[in-house]
Amino acid sequence: MKLTKYSHSCIRLEKDGATLVLDPGNFSEVQQALAGADHILITHVHPDHFDAPKVLAFLAENPEVTLHGPAAVVEAVLAQLPQAKAQALTADSQLELSGFSIKTFGGNHAVIHPLLPTIDNIGYLIDHKLFHPGDSFVVPDGIEVETLLVPMHAPWNKIQEVIDFLIAVRPRQAFQIHDALLAENGKQIVLGHLVNFGKKYGSEFSYLETGSSREI
Repeated sequence: MKLTKYSHSCIRLEKDGATLVLDPGNFSEVQQALAGADHILITHVHPDHFDAPKVLAFLAENPEVTLHGPAAVVEAVLAQLPQAKAQALTADSQLELSGFSIKTFGGNHAVIHPLLPTIDNIGYLIDHKLFHPGDSFVVPDGIEVETLLVPMHAPWNKIQEVIDFLIAVRPRQAFQIHDALLAENGKQIVLGHLVNFGKKYGSEFSYLETGSSREI
């Protein structure tokens, strides 16, 4: 399976002629990530993970493409594009999409502030090996994650929580997501901690540049 990293939390996966895109948000290269996509997975409704205008435009031009995500995402899609192939998901769901095996985890976005209401967030395990948590630190239960995508920096997290998430999951390898808000100096500080703590607990953490790909 080929993984291509786009800005922030957007990931493109390609396998056996099928393409799956996760979280094409407004900090990402949405048109490039979605080109030729068969399926779209959205973790939650925030625009940095779901660029509604661009995703809706793509779905309108490609009506055979399916979209899956929390109810708030699907409702927003169907309100503008009733004919779209959009399906709402909850945590603890399973589905098959063109050979991709999907299992969902979590359910809630991490708390930004007690005065702000929480929203639904779904983490996706792809092919029993790659986990995208969206905006949460939910640890998938009952499995060993081979490749973990780690939310590196956000208004809802601190470095201790990021490190503890990496330690708790203990993947073989890990890459960053949710990094668009970091300046270069700050990115290097966080990256150093994740590389060093990853080594202590048996995980190889690597920074993927935008547009770069890995076989996983």
